Amino acid sequence: MEKEKYLDDLSEIRKIMNRSARFISLSGLSGVSTGLIALAGALLAHQMVFRHHDYLIYGAVWADLKNPASLLLIALGTLLLSIVSAVWFTGRKSRKENQRVWDNQAKRLLINLLIPLTTGGILCLILLFKGYVGFLPGLTLIFYGLALVNGSHYTFSHIRYLGIAEIVLGLTAFLFIGQSLYLWMLGFGVIQMIYGVLIQRKG
Repeated sequence: MEKEKYLDDLSEIRKIMNRSARFISLSGLSGVSTGLIALAGALLAHQMVFRHHDYLIYGAVWADLKNPASLLLIALGTLLLSIVSAVWFTGRKSRKENQRVWDNQAKRLLINLLIPLTTGGILCLILLFKGYVGFLPGLTLIFYGLALVNGSHYTFSHIRYLGIAEIVLGLTAFLFIGQSLYLWMLGFGVIQMIYGVLIQRKG
């Protein structure tokens, strides 16, 4: 009995230490919702821009600002909806489990996510307005993957594997640039949703 109690105490201590060292309020539903939003954004971009023009090539493709502005608005809308969705589901999970959403671990996670994401975002904006649209699906996947790997030290460790998968898809998108939008949909949409479902089932 004493040995079992000792093991239970050790297990409880380990859980407490894990909670204090990592941000564990991420919701699987946020992954599912952001995946759906990403698919919707990609389909909208395909209908409005890519269906009518062969932009996914290794070179600059436009001289006017109409299409890059459309892509930028779609990207910003997709990003904003994804952030709102992720924050809402994460906040709901935190309240249900009586945990704080905004603590030191959340700040560290956010900082480590933002460094690669901001760098990649600025680079992609430069390339977008220079006309190098074909590079954007691969680059966004790569920088998103790097952000996940970077942030995995401060939350669930298996997010690292999601990040690696996104990086591999991003590199593949450069090899098959004509199909890079579909690879983007696979990475930001399908794989993101599968990961969200797995996290939700574990939770």
